[in-house]
Amino acid sequence: MTPISLEAMAASVPNGALVALPPDNSLPSVALARALIRRGARDLKLLGVPVSGFATDLLIGAGCVVEVETSAVSLGEAGFAPRFTAALKEGRIAVRDATCPAIHTMLQAAEKGVPFMPLRGLIGSDILAHRPDWKVIANPFAAGEDPIVLLPALSPDVAAIHGVMADEEGNVWVGRRRELATLAHASKRVLATVERRVPGNMLEDERLAPGCISATYVEAIAVATRGAWPVALLDDYAFDAAHVAEYAAMARTEGGFRAYLDRHVLARQAAAE
Repeated sequence: MTPISLEAMAASVPNGALVALPPDNSLPSVALARALIRRGARDLKLLGVPVSGFATDLLIGAGCVVEVETSAVSLGEAGFAPRFTAALKEGRIAVRDATCPAIHTMLQAAEKGVPFMPLRGLIGSDILAHRPDWKVIANPFAAGEDPIVLLPALSPDVAAIHGVMADEEGNVWVGRRRELATLAHASKRVLATVERRVPGNMLEDERLAPGCISATYVEAIAVATRGAWPVALLDDYAFDAAHVAEYAAMARTEGGFRAYLDRHVLARQAAAE
């Protein structure tokens, strides 16, 4: 598979797409999020798999997002996601509340090619009142009363992930983050940024194959050095707590956020021009 440019990858994501992003501890493509901002993406619907973090807040602050489905939006130790909080208070985005198990279950249904899957643990919670698409039925196999929730299959238009490396065949190595395999199997398209290309076929290496997402599921690859930064990338680099704290402080105001964008996101576009 021949890599494409980051800009071409961002251009391939249509406005209005449902874009799935892993959480900050599980290889989101922050590089692709920045590229989407630079191209002026609009009306995106974001899916946190299962929670949302830095990249989601960036996209919301830049005006790229109309809806978020997630179980939480947070910057971890840096506190609340400021642009998400502001957009929610101002009514500029819609939020579809979910839980971590619910999001994974809906993706697993899509992965298995079935229209829905059951899940326990939601009965009695307030969240069901806000999710009319989640159905409570009687367990048909129970002798007595036994309600259970059915969740519809969820197939994102795009999964945006960042891997350590990709080989010549297009296989992407994500290490032990195997939940990304479920996301890849469930999504219509997988767009992967990676730190580097390596020769050969990693699926032929017994040590590397278990950590790979097969090229069968990957539509495009772009090389983006430090493409997960400021979040961590497995053992390659650590979470940049100082930078995220700086972002959280700047993004508390619209003016501060715009200054951050000019410095850390739009500057690359200006340099290219």
